[in-house]
Order: sequence, then structure tokens, then C-alpha cells
Amino acid sequence: MMSVRCAPLCFSAMLVGCSSGSGAVEPSAGLPVVAGCFVTGASTVNVSLELAQAPQERRKGLMGRESLAASSGMLFQYQEQQGSDHGFWMYQTLIPLDIAYLDENGVIGSIQQMEPCVSTSGARCPSYPAGVEFVSAVEMNVGFFEANEIRTGHSLKLGKQNCKTR
Repeated sequence: MMSVRCAPLCFSAMLVGCSSGSGAVEPSAGLPVVAGCFVTGASTVNVSLELAQAPQERRKGLMGRESLAASSGMLFQYQEQQGSDHGFWMYQTLIPLDIAYLDENGVIGSIQQMEPCVSTSGARCPSYPAGVEFVSAVEMNVGFFEANEIRTGHSLKLGKQNCKTR
């Protein structure tokens, strides 16, 4: 679950004041945590996301993580739009993950399931291209999106103030 290509920070204006001190997620590498929610039209699904903004943070992602709390994940942000061929891989990632690729408005354009890669060579690990242009991606436990009926066209909102219970 490393980014194949790297670019600088995105959504910076949206994140001002969004850092959460709730303790819902314990970042593995001291990454900031933001509260957010997926809005499906019928419901709001609250999440707590570790924020990977810098190239080295995006490269490491969830590598080596043995588990991930049920409503926790990682948000990868880019300053520039990424092409549909840009993707993620699972080298040294121990847990299966779902990934959602989002546009500049936080709307999900694509969701995929990714399996851990047990190869000792990153070159033997498959890549999971987005299939759509995107500016951010969210990794969650495998099955999260299906279990919560989150689909393409639904959106991610950041900040507790944007996640009102319906």
C-alpha cells in the first residue's frame, strides 16, 4: 500500500483545524489523525484517518501494520491530480485493504480490494491502478466499504463539523 508515484500535499485548506485529538486511532509513525465521514446519501459513516501527506509518509503507508481498528484508515493526499494509471501496491503490507480513490471534491471514483504481497521483492507485487483520475485515496480494512454500503459516487468529508449525524 505504497504510492507508486509521489506528489506534495493536497486538500490543505480543508484540513486546517481538522486534526483530531480523540485518540480513536493511534498513528504508527506520529502521523496526524483527522476525523471524517463517508456520506452515502442515506447515512453518514464516521471514520478516523491517519494523514499521509509527505512523499515518505505516502511511501510507507500502512506497511508493517498487523491490524487496523474497525473505523480507522489512512488518507493519502496529493497536491496535484493523479492519472488513472497511478496506483498503489501492497509490498510489505500485512493486512488486506480496501482502497477508495477520490476526486478534488472527495467523491469516490473507484473502490478496489488489495491483497497483501508476501514476496520479498517489491517488483513481484501487483499494482492497483485507480482507473480514474484522483487527488486522494483512503485505505480501510478489507470489506469496510461493502459492509457500510459505501460506493462510487459517495463522498468523504473531513472534520467533525462536516459529519453531522442524519
